Order: sequence, then C-alpha cells, then structure tokens
Amino acid sequence: MKKTMKTKTATSTTTKKTATTTGAKATAKAKAAGPSVDKEQARRRVEKIMPILAKAYPNATIALRHENPFQLLVATILSAQCTDVRVNEVTPGLFRKYSGPADFARAPLAQIEEDIKSTGFYRNKAKSIQAASRKIIEEFDGRVPADMESLLTLPGVGRKTANCILGNAFGVPGITCDTHVIRLSRRLELSAHSDPVKLEFDLMEIVPQRKWGGWTMFSHYLIWHGRRVCKARKPACDQCPISAYCPSAFQVDR
Repeated sequence: MKKTMKTKTATSTTTKKTATTTGAKATAKAKAAGPSVDKEQARRRVEKIMPILAKAYPNATIALRHENPFQLLVATILSAQCTDVRVNEVTPGLFRKYSGPADFARAPLAQIEEDIKSTGFYRNKAKSIQAASRKIIEEFDGRVPADMESLLTLPGVGRKTANCILGNAFGVPGITCDTHVIRLSRRLELSAHSDPVKLEFDLMEIVPQRKWGGWTMFSHYLIWHGRRVCKARKPACDQCPISAYCPSAFQVDR
C-alpha cells in the first residue's frame, strides 16, 4: 500500500513538474512572439502617429550619402553591421577611386577589401560589391535595375537593401525594415514580427502607400525617431511626441 502511495505521489510530482515546465515554455514562447496585434487598431495608430512624425521630422531622409543608384547600392551593402556615419566617412574617397561598376568589376578584390576595411566584414562586402558590379554590367547594361525582382538577383542585396534603393533612388514606394523600424514597430504594436520580411508585409497592410510620404517616408520617420528619441536601451518617452499613442510608453522592456 505504501509503495502504491509513493508511486502515486512521485507520478503526481512529475506531472506537476511537467506541467510547470510546459507552462513556462509556453509563456516564454508567447513572450518571444511579442504582443498580439489587432491590425485595425494598428492601422488607426499609424493614422495618428504619421502626421505627428512628419511634423517632427520634416527633413527626414536617408543618412547614406550618394549621388546615384549605384553609389547607394554600394553604401547600403557597406552599412551592414556598420554605422551610417562610418560608411559616410569611407564612401567619398571610395567613389573618387571607383567611379562606377566597371571600376569595381576589374579591381583586385584584395584592393577593394583594403579600401572598405574599416566598415567591418570587409571580405564578404568586397565580394558582394564586385559580384554585383559584374552582374550589373553583364545583365543590366551597366545600370542598377529599378525593380524588386531584378535587384534581388544582385549579390549582397536582400529586400531591405532593395527597398532602400527603390525608395531613395527611384521613387518607388518601399518599407525598409532596419533595426530601428523593427524596434519601434514592436513598441508601437504595429506588428508582432521581428523578422524583417514578415514585418515589411505587415506594415504594407497598415501604412498608407502615398499619404504623408507613404512607405518610404514612414521608414525614414521611424529611423529618425529611433535614433533621436525612441532609443533601444533608454527611450525618452517624456520627450516623445507620439507617446500618447504608444502602448509601450514609459516601459523599457520592449
């Protein structure tokens, strides 16, 4: 009888531990997934915050300095895991030395690596820049293509880079999901996704394509706001012009 009771007690304890572990995992998974987002509420929130951000940042634009689509392509590739400030320090001399795709295509790879070394991950970046340059010459008559499908065939170009080029070099509306856009979209509960591609498509559903500058300017507004006010570690909610519409205002855990 005692053995039976001990067995039942042990089984009960194991069951409780299993339930607790399962519950903890479920909680952790839910937390990692982020807040549940009501798209209609998110759409209304965007309608409220976009004109405020447009007024707060009337000069919002891309920070990467460039004079043509190819320079923007190179600068955007260099900006991966690197600050825009550093890229802007490197590109003036780089573009004086390499005037276009042909110069990058025929240059020794080791020389390109040396010229962009201070931007980090220079070996992969040099390979991408040279390969993209050669593909632009061979398949696109020496010009950066102006459509998403073609841009995505270029080495080193993903949707983030493609949207950046389309929106800022060709005037084609696109949402660039960089680290600031991802962070602020989560805090504002515009999307539950941190994956840039999933987030991009979520935002495309709730952000007006043309109003207040549309998709491209929405990216600029969030990037500027993220750099100046809604910073990663210590957002200045007391200085934020859209705090009244932010579900995460005065919270630092999102």
